[in-house]
Amino acid sequence: MLQCYLFLLQSPASVWTFRRHWTERVDREVTEFDVVIVGAGPAGLAAACRLGQLAVANGVEPSVCVVEKGSEVGAHILSGAVMESRALDELFPDWCNQGAPVDVPVGSDTLYWLRNEKSGVRMPGLFVPAPMHNKGNYIVSAGRICQWLAEQAETLGCDIFPGFPATEILYDDDDRVSGVATGDMGLGADGSEKQGFERGIELRARHLIFAEGCRGSLGKELEQQFGLRAHSDPQHYGIGLKEIWKIDAAKHDAGTVVHTVGWPLDNHTEGGGFLYHAGEGQAYVGFVIALNYANPHVNPFEEFQRWKRHPRIRRFLEGGSRVSYGARAVNKGGLQSLPALGFPGGVMVGCEAGFLNGLKIKGIHTAMKTGMLAAEAIVASERGTTEVGELYSQAVRDSWVMGELHRARNFSPGLAKFGTLIGAGLAFVEHRLLFGRVPYTLLNRRADYDSLKLADDAAEIAYPKADGEISFDLASSVYLSNTNHADDQPCHLQLKDSHVPVAVNLPRFAEPAQRYCPAGVYEIVSDSEAGPRLQINAQNCLHCKTCEIKDPAQNIRWVPPEGGGGPNYSGM
Repeated sequence: MLQCYLFLLQSPASVWTFRRHWTERVDREVTEFDVVIVGAGPAGLAAACRLGQLAVANGVEPSVCVVEKGSEVGAHILSGAVMESRALDELFPDWCNQGAPVDVPVGSDTLYWLRNEKSGVRMPGLFVPAPMHNKGNYIVSAGRICQWLAEQAETLGCDIFPGFPATEILYDDDDRVSGVATGDMGLGADGSEKQGFERGIELRARHLIFAEGCRGSLGKELEQQFGLRAHSDPQHYGIGLKEIWKIDAAKHDAGTVVHTVGWPLDNHTEGGGFLYHAGEGQAYVGFVIALNYANPHVNPFEEFQRWKRHPRIRRFLEGGSRVSYGARAVNKGGLQSLPALGFPGGVMVGCEAGFLNGLKIKGIHTAMKTGMLAAEAIVASERGTTEVGELYSQAVRDSWVMGELHRARNFSPGLAKFGTLIGAGLAFVEHRLLFGRVPYTLLNRRADYDSLKLADDAAEIAYPKADGEISFDLASSVYLSNTNHADDQPCHLQLKDSHVPVAVNLPRFAEPAQRYCPAGVYEIVSDSEAGPRLQINAQNCLHCKTCEIKDPAQNIRWVPPEGGGGPNYSGM
């Protein structure tokens, strides 16, 4: 600072140059809208569509902007996905004739209990909780659903800007949220401006809808700023890994849904697999592990790869070819983990807040509905004096979304408290015998990162080597995600204390970041003189947020990288 001051004293010309440079870095272009939506997922786009519909109905032009960090709409969208069409039916009753990519209805629906690596038992439908049945649902690509919703929103007059991550929340003098700023483009790894540097822009609005998806970086700030989690359980998460396969036509049956529980996970590790026969000869294959697992030697990617070798799954994949790979954290805490939904200037919708129904294993329909409710609350607020947050929160409480989550509220904490066998039995009793009407509510106050045993107290796991036919290595998998980040940019994976990975996590937990990351971002390497160190391969990052959730020291902070970076999923 003193050097800068002395520099300013040297010449008026230098003063002018410095001031101009400082102004260019601080002052940003400002664009104003009525509503700014952060995130072009199902929730954000449903909100935009509903705002557009209401604007048309009222004879006005919508002033709605959607910003999305992915290079294009759908680039960062990853879901199973079996979709319940209830929200879509309400938003676009004629979606069938409007070209919505929803054309594979569920036919057969099977749940297997895998007892070991060779055998599995098909569970009779009577023993499967009713909400887990998929009759009337559709196998879809969530990415293509979002692309279609974006087209509808643009047709209705909304503006959508992919490749622009919102990196900063803007507040007015009364600490009310008044907008967001997008990230600077063209910074070097050291923070210096490269050729072609572009300053981010400020998007100001009367109303903000935050729809970043699971573990949104701005959503975390809002929760802290306004104490939104003061009366809720911590959010709980799983990591979902997914591949798209092109399978043998003789083995493909569009509409077939297969779920599994049990092997390769033990009774105290929640999770399971899925295989959905989509259209065009494709199968969506995936595995989810709850991030409250205790053994630090667990490697979710490797669990997924060995699960595919089970005869119940392998029979579909043999002779096929893998097309794509990706991973994403999912929130699964349910009703008890919902934060307060509104705050001065904005609301949170969809997976930003945690509306996924863990019992149904579905969240697209609840995300869309909450986005629609937020849009309706904004329009209603313009006609009266009630704050949008209050109107929206009440609308959610009165909606079928809250009814669903209330009936399913004990599923996730039940599995966490009692294990898979007893927890599943409890779900059967609640939903097959008592129809979800029970007088108690289970809680889970322990954060996922606080669950790991010490490495010396946990059994190491010997994972089989990839065979290149059914199971694959991590490098070839990440390649299929089409992940790309500029090499020379600030690292978006920040350590609060650079000493913690080697000094704390390595001796206590064998540095689990090496295993829980589904993209090989974190690696312990040994230098001959300096000893072990943590190497961060940020260019591999899939933006799954697992590291920020599971790190036992809570030492990792994920922030959005330069716009357009990350995976470029196609049809996920």
